[in-house]
Amino acid sequence: MTKKYPFDPSIKHHLLIALGLAVWIFMFLFFTEPLDVSDLNTTEKLTYLPGYGVIGAGLYLLVLPFQNWLFKRNSTQWFLINEITLLLVFSIFSIVVIRFYYLIIIVDWHPNRYDFWYHLKSILLPALLTILPILIIGRYAFGKYKNKKLEQQKIEIQGEGNYESLRLLQDDLICIQSSDNYIEVFYLDGITLKKSIIRNTLSKVSETFPQFLRTHRSFIVNPFHFQSWKTEKGKHFLTLSQSLEIPVSKTYIDNIKSKLHFTTD
Repeated sequence: MTKKYPFDPSIKHHLLIALGLAVWIFMFLFFTEPLDVSDLNTTEKLTYLPGYGVIGAGLYLLVLPFQNWLFKRNSTQWFLINEITLLLVFSIFSIVVIRFYYLIIIVDWHPNRYDFWYHLKSILLPALLTILPILIIGRYAFGKYKNKKLEQQKIEIQGEGNYESLRLLQDDLICIQSSDNYIEVFYLDGITLKKSIIRNTLSKVSETFPQFLRTHRSFIVNPFHFQSWKTEKGKHFLTLSQSLEIPVSKTYIDNIKSKLHFTTD
């Protein structure tokens, strides 16, 4: 359940999923005519059936704030248990709202209306079993596409010899510190600060990634994470994300100021 699951937080893509869901629900009801739908003429189908599609799409959009809350709660990571929870919440909302749509709009509280358990067993659950695969496939496909794009955007800090390299998004890297024949890479995993030790030299990494700034003989920083400048007892420091303070030596101070468009004494 803690296995990561493909996920795309893009609202635009979730709007497309909602639209596809609405169209699918209408098409399914219109052409397959499950149960009482066959008793409706064409005009009645075009009047009532789009409502089911709108409800399905609307309910999906309504659970998106809950999705965003889960996503942030898990440090911007998405797991299989989160996907199952979201689909379960969507299913429960759908059963409740569609039941009331049936009672109020379709039969107008007719005395011979379906009782809840028959409606649930014979109509609502079979409908959900038809709808959920489309929802699952759409979400999974957009998630895989998002993951593929992110993977293509990653940089790789290679280790020498048989040592493992580190692949990560450039904006997730905060800074790199030299440690003898190794480097310590500080980066974000969601909102969590992590550190990896790689056998390499700071000079080689600096040559490979000129977009990063050398601030000291022992430090390279990602300017994306610059937050503030600090001077204390004649020494200069950069404050980066996660409150990391990086020293700035006199050798690099003018270049740092120029690159960060920052002026100070």
